[in-house]
Parts: sequence; structure tokens; C-alpha cells
Amino acid sequence: MPNTKSAEKRLRQERKRRLYNRSVKSSVKTAIKKARLAIASGLDAEAAVRNAISTLDRAVKKGVLHPNNAARRKSRLMKLFNSAKAASSPQQAHVGS
Repeated sequence: MPNTKSAEKRLRQERKRRLYNRSVKSSVKTAIKKARLAIASGLDAEAAVRNAISTLDRAVKKGVLHPNNAARRKSRLMKLFNSAKAASSPQQAHVGS
């Protein structure tokens, strides 16, 4: 338990921030999960990935996630999306001499 007035206030602030950050992190996780499922199923994956990236950017803007953390997650998501997109589209034959 806090011993001083300032420590009590700090405890109150930390509780509020923890609850707020938890809800933001939860929405980030949900958006990423939906994007991964959309990529796996191939249904409207681009919109889901765009939404997940937007959610990650909002979390960074609010100070919940570190910018590098969000960049890493976006990079991995785009890598997954691009590889799935490349696998689903037919390979073009190389036309040359």
C-alpha cells in the first residue's frame, strides 16, 4: 500500500491507465486476429489488414504501443498477406527469348 499522498495518486492513475491500455491492446489483438483469419480464408483480406494496421497506428498514437512494436507487427502481417496473395494468384509464364 502507498505511504504518501503522491503515491496514492500515482496508484489511482496507474489503475486508470492500465484499464485503458488493456482495452486498446485487446482491440489491437482482435483486429490482428481477424486479419489473419481473413488472410487464411481469402475473404476480404485487404480490408481486414488495412483495419488492423489502422488499429495499430492508433495504439501508437495513444502511447499504448511502442512504434517499433507496431512496425514489427505490421511488417509481419503484410508479409503474410503478400505471400498468401502471391500463392493464390496464378504464376505468369516467363516470356522471353
